[in-house]
Amino acid sequence: MLGSMMNYQLTLTSIMKHGKQINPHKEVVSITSDHDEHRCTLSDIFERSAQVANLLKAHDIKKGDRVATLAWNDFRHMELYYGIGCSGAVCHTINPRLHPDQVNFIVNDASDQVIFLDVMFIDLVKAVEAELTSVKKFIVLTSDASVVEGFGEKWSTYEADIGSHSTEFNWPELDENDPCQLCYTSGTTGNPKGVQYSHRALVLHTMAAIAPDAFSIGKNDCVLPVVPMFHVNAWGIPYMAAMTGCKLVLAGSKVADPKVLSRLIQDEGVTLAAGVPTVWNLLAQHLQENKISLTCLKKLVVGGTAMPPHLFRYFQDEQDMAIIHAWGMTEMSPLGTINHIQAKEMLEWDDEAQFEQKLKQGVPVYGIELKLINDDGQDVAWDGKASGNLLVRGPWVVDQYFNRPDVKNENGWFDTGDISIIDEHGYMKITDRSKDVIKSGGEWISSVDIENAMMSHPEVSLAAVIGVVHPKWDERPLLIIERHGDKELSYAEVTSHLTGKIAKWWMPDAIEYVDQIPMTATGKMHKLKLRETFTDYSF
Repeated sequence: MLGSMMNYQLTLTSIMKHGKQINPHKEVVSITSDHDEHRCTLSDIFERSAQVANLLKAHDIKKGDRVATLAWNDFRHMELYYGIGCSGAVCHTINPRLHPDQVNFIVNDASDQVIFLDVMFIDLVKAVEAELTSVKKFIVLTSDASVVEGFGEKWSTYEADIGSHSTEFNWPELDENDPCQLCYTSGTTGNPKGVQYSHRALVLHTMAAIAPDAFSIGKNDCVLPVVPMFHVNAWGIPYMAAMTGCKLVLAGSKVADPKVLSRLIQDEGVTLAAGVPTVWNLLAQHLQENKISLTCLKKLVVGGTAMPPHLFRYFQDEQDMAIIHAWGMTEMSPLGTINHIQAKEMLEWDDEAQFEQKLKQGVPVYGIELKLINDDGQDVAWDGKASGNLLVRGPWVVDQYFNRPDVKNENGWFDTGDISIIDEHGYMKITDRSKDVIKSGGEWISSVDIENAMMSHPEVSLAAVIGVVHPKWDERPLLIIERHGDKELSYAEVTSHLTGKIAKWWMPDAIEYVDQIPMTATGKMHKLKLRETFTDYSF
């Protein structure tokens, strides 16, 4: 016998309809290439999403077809999120920071039919246009027709194209397991791999993410997603806005400009912002230099990589914000764990113990299960000491990659590639990536812990640790520091600072200064490039 509840399909269309009916007047503020300040409502966005759907129908885009975007965070990109996904097609967001060869591979692998792109990415697309065999239309997100003059009939502008279509659309009845979004991994090794999200996965992810012990977003919030909309659905925030009715502030191409971010936060009354530590470091420098206090911003969600302790303390102590560590992956839609000090006994701990707990990646949200195993596949205890390979599963975790039936999860678990520990309270801490872990004398050294300890030094803004081949110990850690100003720390100064913060045998054998530590397209330190740079290094 089955239950007697309605078989209601969990689709993005249901989020859109809810937002249109319950939260139509909620404001969306955007910076775009042709608007210094654009203001509209959710109702405006959903009407224009219908125009997008009608445009796609006119170009014979069918259910399941991939439609690409190369765009920053703004109202037009949000229109595409809903217009493409709710019409039955798949919104394929492409990271414009990728190398043109990778963009070429991604578009062809996805067989994208149409590409919507911001003006600043025209040159990127033109460089590979002849090789994009599946694409039949390039639509530039602007009202300025002059930007496509002489480009041929394949090229047009967004405002002219959607302007000729109705704001009404007969949205199809979709199955919740139909695909709606596609995002490729950053591809630091080999070609990027596609993760295709279902409607059901994203609706469940959105419901979990807005919960009180997650992002805790409500209709009285004003949210600024610094995380770009071209990467893993901007952590689902465009869907959270429609579901909750919060105000949304979108910074366009200025998402890494601390002056602009500071102004937007103050002028718009932003209460929650979400992004990676790289941007928060730039913002902290700007706030300190200009003696600015962001009194309205109460919550800072940090993902992508761990927030360095000194940066965490600045925002917590000097700016009076709640810093919320979150962890996830492209393959997880992306939310997996989030860190709130919740348990009553933890609130009775001293400040230092609480701070150490807050630096962890947190506990899994409902819907995500974690598991630690050793190299032999045996379970590792959750005791806060033993580390292991981190596996995950849940309704918004990838089962297999797009166009890669040969790569599938084993035994129903996804191997994250992270080395982690989990304490007795269920709080998980990433200690390294499996490909970045340093194996010295048969024991693991956490490059992440050394990096965080080093970045607590006031004269170090960015530091990376890699393993270098050693004749006796197999590998030893090399500390690489990004040059900041004229002063360079001596090896004695470095070891003095690290003493007591890391195990003595973890101490780096040498330090090197570089002008810039390379970053991946998603804002993480590019350890592969660093290992290539120092491949012949010897102590």
